[in-house]
Amino acid sequence: MSYIKRVRDKVGHEPLIMTSASGALLNSNRQVLLQARADTGDWGFPGGYMEYGESFADTIKREFKEDAGFEITPVKLLKIQDQNFYTYPNRDKVQPVNAFYLVKLANQEHFATKPDETVKVQYFDLNQEPPKFFNEQHAEMWQLIKAYTK
Repeated sequence: MSYIKRVRDKVGHEPLIMTSASGALLNSNRQVLLQARADTGDWGFPGGYMEYGESFADTIKREFKEDAGFEITPVKLLKIQDQNFYTYPNRDKVQPVNAFYLVKLANQEHFATKPDETVKVQYFDLNQEPPKFFNEQHAEMWQLIKAYTK
């Protein structure tokens, strides 16, 4: 059982401060990889919540492989985001403290994603209109990577 599930079993839908890590992977055309989420159908940057004992770097490596199917290496911490709030469809409330990284591929191998988390992954051109994001934190990440690449 995951750390988050054990905590939620005790506190229900009460607001929690949770730590997470997300990553921006750019291809050779300077497009960024996004994940279509299974829970809402909206788009977001691959990433997720930290498990007990992990570092931010451990978290982004694990979550990127689960969400996008790629093994990555964190290259640069772009921002710690700590002023976002979100209520999930199941009514869980969180203030995610997210470490947003620029990442690179560790190898070319592609793995299966978790079907209960990811519908598909796709590269998006940063000069185009972004897709509908999962929440404001992901919209902020889009602006951060867009500014970083200019």
